[in-house]
Amino acid sequence: MKKFILTQLLFLFFITAIVAQNSVKGIIVERYSDKPLQNVVVSVLNSTLTKTTNIDGTFIIKNIQNGSYILEIKLIGYETQRFPVVLSGKTIDLGQIVLYKVMIEEQDLSLITITDDELNDDASAADNISGLLQASKDIFLRTAAFEFSSSFFRVKGLDSGNGKVLINGIEMNKIYDGRAQWSNWGGLNDVLRNQEFSNGLAPSDFTFGGVLGSTNMDTRASQQRPGTRIYYSSSNRSYEHRVMATHTTDISKSGWSITFSASRRAGNEGFNQGTPYNAYSLFASVEKKINDKHSINFTGIFTPNRRGKSSPNTQEVFDLKGIEYNEYWGNLNDKKINSRIKEVVEPILMLNHYWDLSENTTLQTNVSYQFGKIGNSRLDFNGGSNPSPTYYQTLPSYFLRNNDLAGAYTAQENFVKNGQLDWNRIFDANTTNASIGLNNAYVLYEDRNEDKQVTINTIYNSNINKNISINGKVEYKRLRSQNFAQVLDLLGGTGYLDINNFADSEMQMQNDVLYPNRVVGIGDKFRYNFNLSSDFLNAFLQAQFKYNKVDFYAAVNASQITNQREGLYQNGRFENNSLGESDALNFINYGVKAGATYKINGRNLIDANVAYVTQSPTIRNSFSNSRENNNSVDNLKSELVFSTDVSYIYRGSIITSRLTGYYTSIKDATEISFYFADGVGGDNTAFVQEILSGIEKKHLGLEFGMEAQVTSTIKLKGAASIGSFTYANNPDLYLTSDVTNDGIFDENGRSGDYTSNLKNYRIAAGPQTAYSIGFEYRDPNYWWVGATANFFSNTFIDIAPLTRSSNFYTDADGLTFPDYDLEVASELLQQEKFENYKVINLVGGKSWKIAGYYISVFATVNNLLNTEYKSGGFEQGRNANYNELRTDKSLEKPVFGNKYWYGRGTTYYMNATISF
Repeated sequence: MKKFILTQLLFLFFITAIVAQNSVKGIIVERYSDKPLQNVVVSVLNSTLTKTTNIDGTFIIKNIQNGSYILEIKLIGYETQRFPVVLSGKTIDLGQIVLYKVMIEEQDLSLITITDDELNDDASAADNISGLLQASKDIFLRTAAFEFSSSFFRVKGLDSGNGKVLINGIEMNKIYDGRAQWSNWGGLNDVLRNQEFSNGLAPSDFTFGGVLGSTNMDTRASQQRPGTRIYYSSSNRSYEHRVMATHTTDISKSGWSITFSASRRAGNEGFNQGTPYNAYSLFASVEKKINDKHSINFTGIFTPNRRGKSSPNTQEVFDLKGIEYNEYWGNLNDKKINSRIKEVVEPILMLNHYWDLSENTTLQTNVSYQFGKIGNSRLDFNGGSNPSPTYYQTLPSYFLRNNDLAGAYTAQENFVKNGQLDWNRIFDANTTNASIGLNNAYVLYEDRNEDKQVTINTIYNSNINKNISINGKVEYKRLRSQNFAQVLDLLGGTGYLDINNFADSEMQMQNDVLYPNRVVGIGDKFRYNFNLSSDFLNAFLQAQFKYNKVDFYAAVNASQITNQREGLYQNGRFENNSLGESDALNFINYGVKAGATYKINGRNLIDANVAYVTQSPTIRNSFSNSRENNNSVDNLKSELVFSTDVSYIYRGSIITSRLTGYYTSIKDATEISFYFADGVGGDNTAFVQEILSGIEKKHLGLEFGMEAQVTSTIKLKGAASIGSFTYANNPDLYLTSDVTNDGIFDENGRSGDYTSNLKNYRIAAGPQTAYSIGFEYRDPNYWWVGATANFFSNTFIDIAPLTRSSNFYTDADGLTFPDYDLEVASELLQQEKFENYKVINLVGGKSWKIAGYYISVFATVNNLLNTEYKSGGFEQGRNANYNELRTDKSLEKPVFGNKYWYGRGTTYYMNATISF
């Protein structure tokens, strides 16, 4: 009996030792100030156990089984710490743990500004990938953001609308085109550091996300780093100077937290000539902690900004004027004046309620109101000649086409010596007209939209137990948008006649037949005037499961959207379908996705994800010509997106790496383009809207990133992207125009149907192959330096779909051109591939601690070797048929050659910071 009792006691002791529960606790402080750090994430690696530090910097993690673990301590802006702990049935007190500010903090801060640097609408702005991806610690995504983006590189070859950007759980992607307007919060980098990034299809606690993932920026005042920080930056990229200051108070005894931030970015000219930049940024976040369960936060963001645009140009123009040339500006009173200015003034107001229903369950309710305007200025000239200095009839190629060598020489001399917009000639023409009682020949106006959007949502997060969590969201958006053209300046004249000079009859010339031959002045609306409305409902539900060997998740999403146009003008070309409301466009969409991570061991993981999503066409791609009529795109459908990826991840003590293979298929996409075309239906010339529908695209490739901490001071890093982004079918195409009843366009201005033979052509998505290798040296004395070499290839021109249709080889009678040569045609339609190139970038910084002040300087030089390279471009659709294109391409200098964007030459960025 005694032996039995002794055996039982030993067994119980053994079992108790195995399942004994332990605790780890400590206090985390900042290195120099010794201030406690709040909201530091403390995790037990390879488990679901995670805690955050409270206001006094303390944490405690309970219920840890016996064993050996790695404790990870992370806070944005500080170096991550890892501690080995061995637990055997007791509480371990780690005491005071010191976190050091990250030495490359200002590097991230400065490079995030590429989201403002590259806001070039015509060139897709490199899709703003740095802003989307900067929160990630993944080496490949950081390389894509900071090294590849200046070459208009797109992650997975996808448009930025496939990534979701949120502030406090509110999606900021525009309903109009699906993209986030980064300038709405530009210049506020310091207060937007607290971010949760979900890569690709990975789950997010705030949204179903997109194929490119999601970023949620948390602006809660209590989550900001207390103290004051002042920044000064200098650059030659888009702005020349930036000043920024931020102040955050400690949480008061009454539960108040306050953050203010302000910045100014300004410059007379960026890398491209005549591109002024003027931007202010104001931010306020005020939080009141009502009690342990409830907090309310108000956020206000106001970032008015104006910037001059730069032009794409033909190779002829670049050869004569260089890659810094910009056609949009001219001298006026000894000052460079740009005719194309983009102005964005769209304040954001948010109210967020945070409710801790229990220790493991939260409910966040958000209300947002965004309003204001976006304006894009340009010249109109219904009574004068085209003022563009690169107008084809003023360039040497036009005269060479007509064998006029003397004219070509004169044109070249004039363009090289002058070659800019002639403001004096414009003013002279208007004042001369005014003196003899005529209306303006020219006017400066802006295309303007004034949006008002309300968003309301509720986000639910609950940890059911240590293995299972549930996330859900219900959301409603309401958009009301006014769209019109508005006169900005009469440029020395007295009034401008609101007509379309290209129309065939007096009635058709009227932009609004209700007020014919109206003469407009400064501040008047003209040309077009209409409203857009959209109502959007969305809900998503997600479950995440985390276990020792495998983590997995599943999510579903459902949405409904209704879009409608209301015309306020009765356009003379479309009397019967321009005024009043269009048909409502309704779409119901859904999405499902799932994924799993298999942990082979603590260092090796395999991650796989798959998704099938339908998404409604954007408003931009729903109406064929919203400025003039109510016509919606024929047979408009939701896009069908299938995406999958598989990754192998290695996390060693020296090497960290990820290798990913991905495949994305997009079907039933729609794209609308606007251009002048010669040779439509044989020999017609018209300004057309080209509607391409039923598009299928295929994106597949590999992503690889690796970094190796070879010594305590030297880190090597490398990344590669190898992709193939192609059209996967021959989509449908038709044209619309304000030309009617001419044998090509019917009474509604619609052409017949075409098939565009795009299959296997490459999608213009920046370099489809990119490599980067580099190193970083980090000295113990708080200075560091790094360099990268980046290699790019397989960059293709954006092709013109109409030239790949039957319109290319048939005349007005539908017969093939008699001299059509298939071999010549194949050569003419060959897609241009840009030359390979490499770019060297340098970066470095130094930090000091002086009498309680933290001071740092940072500098980077991009494109050190001043490499000239084409970063993007498009075929002009002007040569719409075989005869036109063959004649033009036979010239040494084509009149309507491809237009390009060149990457910047050598640029620099410097930043100095003081914080206390």
